[in-house]
Amino acid sequence: MTLSKIKFLKESDREVFDIINRENGRQENNLILIASENYASQAVLEASSCTMTNKYAEGYPGRRYYNGCQHVDEIEMVAMERIKKLFNAEVANVQPHSGTQANMAVLMSVLNPGDTFMGMNLSHGGHLSHGSPVNFSGLYYRVVSYGVTKDTNLIDYDSAASIAKEYKPRVIIAGASAYPRVIDFARFREIADSVGAILMVDIAHIAGLVATGWHPTPVGIADYVTMTTHKTLRGPRGGVILAKKDYEAVMNKYIFPGTQGGPLMNTVAAKAVAFKEAMSPEFKDYSHQVIKNAAALAETLMSRGLNLVSGGTDNHLMLVDLHNKNLTGKDVANRLDAAGITCNKNGVPFDDKSPMITSGIRLGSPSLTTRGLKEDDFKKVGTLICDIIDNMDDEKVLDRVRDEVSEICRAFPTDFLRLPAH
Repeated sequence: MTLSKIKFLKESDREVFDIINRENGRQENNLILIASENYASQAVLEASSCTMTNKYAEGYPGRRYYNGCQHVDEIEMVAMERIKKLFNAEVANVQPHSGTQANMAVLMSVLNPGDTFMGMNLSHGGHLSHGSPVNFSGLYYRVVSYGVTKDTNLIDYDSAASIAKEYKPRVIIAGASAYPRVIDFARFREIADSVGAILMVDIAHIAGLVATGWHPTPVGIADYVTMTTHKTLRGPRGGVILAKKDYEAVMNKYIFPGTQGGPLMNTVAAKAVAFKEAMSPEFKDYSHQVIKNAAALAETLMSRGLNLVSGGTDNHLMLVDLHNKNLTGKDVANRLDAAGITCNKNGVPFDDKSPMITSGIRLGSPSLTTRGLKEDDFKKVGTLICDIIDNMDDEKVLDRVRDEVSEICRAFPTDFLRLPAH
């Protein structure tokens, strides 16, 4: 964000300026461990605020409904070429406003209302758009779900194959929002082929890890791959669809005009910037550090007696099961937030508490890795988390942890978030 734009906002709307400044302070002065969040680069932030927000661009490059689209055509083509190169994909659509809208477009392109698809159970780590009854995916389609085994908390591929054989879904969705292990995309391909289903893989959480080779890729295996651009990919908030060439026309049709109107061209520009950043050797190193930091955090938590779903992590996130502490996810997340450590309450497999209470918390390493923390730093953060959990009602411990959090935040500043005070 340029200084001139900050100046104009400050002068024209001080109320909004002050709220944004307070949010910048929150992001700078807290240790953010929400697995689905990250810090975008200054270049991504600048592209996000560019004048392309002024341009309506319904349609696709060379086939717009409005005149004056020559430059937004250019930026969309740059974004498409970069994401295809990054993931070695045949075709791409960079217009989805979110991961859920990307998923909606894919499902609409294949299914009629009432048709059956199979996705991961939300309570076992899936996503709302993979078949939750309160989401469009569960409201308009018949959903059958697979999940994890009770003893290992790993995906039960044999059960998924049996469910697919029984219900013959037209689409199978692989991917998750709270699954800490590597997903076997080839096995899902086998299951889909056995019943003649389309395979869609949602890599929203692990996109950056897939792009840099630290997680196996579904590209070339799945018919469709969807993702968000703001988690491990560290770009602006938005979505992408990758597909095999044969699906390009129908994929595009169900983004526009099927589920969206005009694309957010400033966000498309920011996506292009993020895709270039993700091609760099530095981003590959960053992604590796994300995984190493998550592992260090997981080991620290387990050494202090916390139970992790599946016994650890292979990627950027972990789920802490608080049953053995007789605590709820809601209470722990709120107490950690009071200490300056931000995470989210999260259900665990076979949870006996409601989604608004939960028996677990979800922790992720991307944001703090962007700030520069390494393994030893994450071990210290893990120790602070355990100190809070083991002393939930101790105000002295809370004050001490808050002071130590402030020291870590000062050691790893987020200068790019700061606005001038006057």
